[in-house]
This record gives sequence, structure tokens and C-alpha cells, in this order.
Amino acid sequence: MAKIKTIYRCSACGASAPKWQGQCVECKEWNTLQEEQVETANTPQQARFAGYAGNAAEICLLKTVQAVAETRVHSGLEELDRVLGGGLVNGSVVLIGGDPGIGKSTLLLQTLSYLSASGQQPLYVTGEESPQQISLRAQRLGLDSQDLRLLTETRIERILQLASKEQPKIMVIDSIQTVHTEVLQSAPGSVGQVRESAAQLVRFAKQTGTTIFLVGHVTKEGALAGPRVLEHMVDTVLYFEGDSSSRFRVIRAVKNRFGAVNELGVFAMTDKGLREVKNPSAIFLSRHEDMVAGSVIMVTREGSRPLLVEVQALVDNSHAPNPRRVTLGLDQNRLVMLLAVLHRHGDIVTYDQDVFVNVVGGVRLNETGADLAVLLAILSSLRNQPLPRDLVVFGEVGLAGEIRPVPNGLERLHEASKHGFKRAIVPKQNAPKGETPDDLTVIAVQRLVDALAAIQE
Repeated sequence: MAKIKTIYRCSACGASAPKWQGQCVECKEWNTLQEEQVETANTPQQARFAGYAGNAAEICLLKTVQAVAETRVHSGLEELDRVLGGGLVNGSVVLIGGDPGIGKSTLLLQTLSYLSASGQQPLYVTGEESPQQISLRAQRLGLDSQDLRLLTETRIERILQLASKEQPKIMVIDSIQTVHTEVLQSAPGSVGQVRESAAQLVRFAKQTGTTIFLVGHVTKEGALAGPRVLEHMVDTVLYFEGDSSSRFRVIRAVKNRFGAVNELGVFAMTDKGLREVKNPSAIFLSRHEDMVAGSVIMVTREGSRPLLVEVQALVDNSHAPNPRRVTLGLDQNRLVMLLAVLHRHGDIVTYDQDVFVNVVGGVRLNETGADLAVLLAILSSLRNQPLPRDLVVFGEVGLAGEIRPVPNGLERLHEASKHGFKRAIVPKQNAPKGETPDDLTVIAVQRLVDALAAIQE
């Protein structure tokens, strides 16, 4: 018989230790070691899934490998296909996480219903809900799910046994935290159970060419729960985001071996499920009836899609010794840096002011192209001077006060022109070399002082 021993596994990096200690020696995180029981010898279940191909591996030359383009399967939702890189890839494993109640199960149930109707033979495996609950949801959403196969099971060995018999093309595991393996004696959801269950599912996907969706829980910080190695094992990691007070949902790819990362898909939650938003720029723009100070429109780029978003700033006198710097949708440290640049190269003082910056619609801007928009919104609020409603801005601000170019400047200008904007302040290197978009006046700036002077005209 195999021996059982106890180790302590880090939930952040997956490193193991023989005894408990407050800090992980590998990743230096505190209070992340969790008790786990493991067997010291291979079991039949482990031997069964010993390799991806089931045969002994051999060394080969890269030039002898025939590169075949992957076959994409349409999921039925164009926004989901965009995030995945064009559709589902055979044998890929997709991990999707999000807050409770955000719509993960609804999204996957709609996808499987479409795939079932198109003859893809999907399998929905749930460990959290009963078949009656899923049936009621499908009826409420008005889905054609008569031929959708459903399995209520949490033991991974039984799931893979039935999946090998049924041979589904697409399979959903909802959720990976409820699945457990007989190899380990620890409780479902523990670090060891999540890692071993996911490893067996990944091996099954590569052996059979089955596309697998894994639904993952998230922590209170918004990160995927479980070992970080789980994100390295899968092919694609998606985050399903949204504010509970808003009906709009955003799905974002942070890892994708078959497409571009940082792609964005936008959905609207309705009583009939998730509906695709074809023109997301319209929902992120809140057109004010009157001109207001501290608001500016910028063109950001998420993956292959340009988006118009509104950046708002509020600058107010501070009565505390340390003025506040608060951001929603932006990096707070970058705001502090931009305020220093504004002081040094624009001679605008904010050290006695509270500064609040918000990106409307719950969008998070990760690119530096928002720098110029943030500074102009701050200046507008500080002087209580509204900016023109037909003005759009983008550009990176350097520490020397220069305005640096951003990628795909011409596409951003065409997106702004399509939504009726007449003026654009852009970096000099992003100014069109040839024909300018219709009815759009482009103001090219090279220094921060040039941009500040442009809004005074």
C-alpha cells in the first residue's frame, strides 16, 4: 500500500514544505501554507493518465514537425469568440473566473445550448447545482437545450470515465473547486485537489482533443482562487468582470496560447441571459446635457478593438496633511507620477489638493495612452473649465514632459471620427501622414506645455 504523509502546500505558488510556517520560502507570501495529505507512490489512477499522448515521447527536430492551422469552432457568441482569438480550439483548456453571480454559468449554458444545436455534442458537468436548477435556468433563458447532456458529479475519475465513453467535443466543469480525486484524501477545493484534478482534465483534453471549460472561484481580491500553477496549466485564462449595480459585463483574456491577450468582450445582462454589445464605445460614454469640468474622452485599445471611454477627475482643496490620491480603473502610482510631471513641466500645483480619478463604466485602463487624458481632466477640474464636448485625447506622458506616441493611432482617430468627434489632441508621431479622417481636426503636440496650450485656444 502507498504511504500517506502530510505536507504543507503554498496556495499562492504551489511550493511545498515539510512543516507549517508563517511565510512561504519561495514566494515570500504570508499565511498561505495549507495542510495537504499526499501518497508517496503512484496509484492506478495516476498511472492511467501518465502522459498526454499515451506513448513514450521521442526527440524530434522542429523542422520535421508539420505546422497545421488549428480548427476553430464558433461558440455562438461573437464577443466570446473575439476574446478566445476566433473561436474554440480542439484540445484547449479554458479557465474562466469571476465574482459569484456575475454570469459565468449563464454564459457557458448559452454557449453549450448553441453548440448542442449545431451538433457538437457538449457535456455540462456540474458539482454546485442540481439538474433541476440548470433545467429551470435554461427555461427561464428560453434556450433550446433538449439535447444538452448533463452530469452531476464531483469525482474526477468518474467524470473522465463517462467522458471517455460519451466522447463529447466540448465539456464544461462547473466548478473546478468542487471536483476531487481519489488519489488525495484532502477536502475538495484544497490546493492539492484543485491542482491534481486540473492536471487530469488537461491530460484528457490533450489526449482526446476535447475542449474543456473550467469555472474557477475568485478570492476577495478578485484573483482566481487555488494554486497559481493552475493558470500555467491551462491554455487560456478569462476574467468575467462587472459591477453588480450595472447590467453590463466585460470578459477579458489575460492569457491565451491561441490568440492575443487583453482582448475584451462586452455583454449586457438581461432577463433572457447575456446579450452581446456590438458597439461598446456607446455604453462607456455618458453624454452630459451640459458641459462639465473634469471630464474628457479618450480612445483606448483593448486587444484588436479601439474603445472610447470617459475619464473623470475631481480636484478639491485638501484639509489633511497628506492629500488623497484615489483612482478607479487606473494605477494609483501612475497618477502620483503624472501629478509630479504636471507640477514640474506644466507649473500646475496640486500638492494641497485631493485628486480623484475615475474611468466611467467600470473599465480598467492598463495602457499608458491614458496619461494625457488624465492630466487634462485634472486641469479642467482644478480650473473649473469644461473641455469641448467634441474633443478626444490620447497619448503617453514621459517624465521629461514629452508626449510619446501610442500604438494604432490612426485606428483610434477613425473610431473617434465615427462617433462624431471633431477635434483630437494626439502625439506628434501619431498624427496622420496622409488623409485625415473626415471632419476631424488633429492637433499634434510634442510637449506637455503644447497640450496645455491647445486646450486654452
